[in-house]
Amino acid sequence: MLRYDVRSWACACLVLGLSTAGCSNQAGVPASPADTRAADEAAIRAATGALEQVVAAKDLDTAVSLYDEAASLFVPKAPAAIGKAAIRLAWQGLLAVPGVKLTSHITALDIARSGDLAVERGTFEVLATDPQGKPSTETGQLVLVWKKQADGRWRILADTNADDR
Repeated sequence: MLRYDVRSWACACLVLGLSTAGCSNQAGVPASPADTRAADEAAIRAATGALEQVVAAKDLDTAVSLYDEAASLFVPKAPAAIGKAAIRLAWQGLLAVPGVKLTSHITALDIARSGDLAVERGTFEVLATDPQGKPSTETGQLVLVWKKQADGRWRILADTNADDR
């Protein structure tokens, strides 16, 4: 009788194990990543805020460090800046403008459920001094595509803007 009970128990464990395995993640299918969108949003908002400080400090290296290695920058009336070397030149031009000041406002920030891409939409204002010493203001709309790096940091993959006028 003891022998029968052990066999029944072993058989029951096997059936239970197989039925539980059927309810779990299938082999070869990765588990869903944890939802980190709230932390990711905070990190992206902080990086966007840092752009204003970068311009105020005329900190070219930090400006460029916010971009992905394969990033693209599109600004009105200028050729596309593809890659960090071209983006460095574009930022160098902006930071050389006398009295330049940037402010931006995020109007929408959508982070992909996958947690690797985000799209930021917003507005910007650039204050500067023109060549005659007269203050000028440029306002417009912007779109930034952010990509999460292997180290968990967010970098700009695509940056474009359009003037309001």
